[in-house]
Amino acid sequence: MKQQRVARIDERIEELRAEIDRIIDARVASIASESPGVPAGVIRNLLTARAPSCRCAQYIELCSKEAKTPD
Repeated sequence: MKQQRVARIDERIEELRAEIDRIIDARVASIASESPGVPAGVIRNLLTARAPSCRCAQYIELCSKEAKTPD
């Protein structure tokens, strides 16, 4: 039973990482379209630099900035 649970958590973590990567990639694409000549890798590094430890921390940092940014 415990082995199944660990595998399930591992799967969920991988799914979350992939979803976060898609969200970050979409943000990078949006910024890149407004910043011609700036490589996507540079934009991604700038977006994720405040929380480089893991994708979850990057997502939380990115979303907290979005919530504070007025439209």
